[in-house]
Amino acid sequence: MSDLSLTQKVSLSEDVLLQDLGGESVLLNLDSEKYFGLNEMGTRMISVLNDAPSIQAAYQLLLVEYEVDGIELKQDLLALIEKLAEHGLVKVTGS
Repeated sequence: MSDLSLTQKVSLSEDVLLQDLGGESVLLNLDSEKYFGLNEMGTRMISVLNDAPSIQAAYQLLLVEYEVDGIELKQDLLALIEKLAEHGLVKVTGS
């Protein structure tokens, strides 16, 4: 799924539960019964992605919140989306 577009929308799949554990979180895929842990940054990324109208909007918000290199943030954000999508935890819609 390396052909992600920043105009696309990312949201949790319907069969996925997200449990916040005081900054960190666990995603549970009810279909596969597998769970995935996210650190504090990953938790914030998925939260912003799920609420934002696009990957670009999520990226812009995270760039303001964290004092990080924009290129590195974009790479990390896209890598997280790809990994979560690979495991069926998120769906990517739009073009």
